[in-house]
Amino acid sequence: MQTSTPSQTAFLAAAARAAHRIVDGAPRILDDHLAAALLGDRADELIPYHRQHGDHPILAGARAQAVVRSAYAERAFVEFVHRGPSQYLLLGAGLDSSPYRLDLAGTPVFELDHPATSAAKQSALAAAGIPTAGATFVPGDLPRIDLDGARPTFVSWLGVVMYLSAAEVARTLRDLAALLSPGSEVVFDHVLPPSLRDAAGTLYAEQVSAVAADGGEPWGSTFTPEEVADLLTGTGWTVLAQPDTRAAVPPGAWHRTDALRPLGLSALTHARLGPST
Repeated sequence: MQTSTPSQTAFLAAAARAAHRIVDGAPRILDDHLAAALLGDRADELIPYHRQHGDHPILAGARAQAVVRSAYAERAFVEFVHRGPSQYLLLGAGLDSSPYRLDLAGTPVFELDHPATSAAKQSALAAAGIPTAGATFVPGDLPRIDLDGARPTFVSWLGVVMYLSAAEVARTLRDLAALLSPGSEVVFDHVLPPSLRDAAGTLYAEQVSAVAADGGEPWGSTFTPEEVADLLTGTGWTVLAQPDTRAAVPPGAWHRTDALRPLGLSALTHARLGPST
């Protein structure tokens, strides 16, 4: 994966979240009112693609993927953080704006990403005048994070697993299990293997993975939900839920008149460290 320049896919995901507020009608799946600001001067480059070609299946698919995974993770986080003292770790944070939109209830935030992407985000936050008190930016690897060992942590790991090998995914889950306290939770998305995709998901995968590879960010893995569950249980996690894109949001979210549709391309996983409670 390209690490010397900011992640192009992070910008594309933020553009999709920003465009959802502009291009798509009701019901809104996610209201990311800060995404455009985090794009900085690239907002005028990336958002018009969605304005002008919002019905294109690839652009509509990008919006669906981006807003569904964020909406699901944010709902899980809000439930988690209001149970008691906790921490919020964005693993491969990209241009995720959730720490600056959600009610954190005083929760410390740790944003981990490659240095170039982390620097670009911090610059965009500063330029937009978005306060970052309570957030720690970690431009490096998991061992560099100085977490409070007494607090459980919620890990949001979105739009990242597809770029990692199966061995890297397993290693990260082991590293998280060793680093975090019992009761911590993780939400992440992963691409399904071709045999589990629908026609729209297959088309999206063919076109988008090629563009990502050309940009230095090739897709590295696919998993069935069963394979993900085996990885998690083998590293100390308990699976709580594994919804596909359609099931990850309330059913009414898909009663639409616009182009937004669930893709049979990926699934989400929500897991807790330690036994189920």
